[in-house]
Order: sequence, then structure tokens, then C-alpha cells
Amino acid sequence: MDDNKLIIRPKKYKGNDGYKTFSIRIKEDLVENIDLISTKTGHSRNELIGIFLEYAVNHCRIEE
Repeated sequence: MDDNKLIIRPKKYKGNDGYKTFSIRIKEDLVENIDLISTKTGHSRNELIGIFLEYAVNHCRIEE
């Protein structure tokens, strides 16, 4: 009889997949440029923003 049991596991909280969701404000012309790149490459706006941010973080130099 135990084989017919419905197993429900606890729902994972957001963020457990290694991603964090948050809002940002950017200029409309920047959104238009990202959308144009999205159309040309087939990558979603979200994917592109992640790629751009990762590149910027990895190539950032802080000067004092």
C-alpha cells in the first residue's frame, strides 16, 4: 500500500537555485540597446544583463 502514497516535499525558497531576484532602474535607451542585442543574439534580456554584470564585476578596478 505504501507504493501508492503521494509524496510531497517541502517547497524550496527562492534563491536556493543560486540566483537572486531584485529590481533595478536603468535608462530607457539602455533598455532599447539591450533589447536590440537580445533580438540579434537570441539571448533573453535577463541572460544578457547577467552576462554584462558578470563581465563588469570581473573586469572592475577600484582606484582610490
